[in-house]
Amino acid sequence: MDGTCRENIKAGQSVMIVLKKDQRSGKLTSGIVKDILTKSPTHPHGIKVRLESGEIGRVKQVKDLNPLPGRPL
Repeated sequence: MDGTCRENIKAGQSVMIVLKKDQRSGKLTSGIVKDILTKSPTHPHGIKVRLESGEIGRVKQVKDLNPLPGRPL
């Protein structure tokens, strides 16, 4: 699933993002969503999120469709 629709992304999900510094190369970084930063329902380049590691980037792929147990929605 791609990361252009906000409704498809929840805190606690495993995703692949592209960091600002990696936009030219397209290198993906994996992590768990901590916060959803994009307020609009969709974004053509991906919904911007903050990972639990603190990294911020746009979601390119949603790896896990279900948030991890015990994580807030």
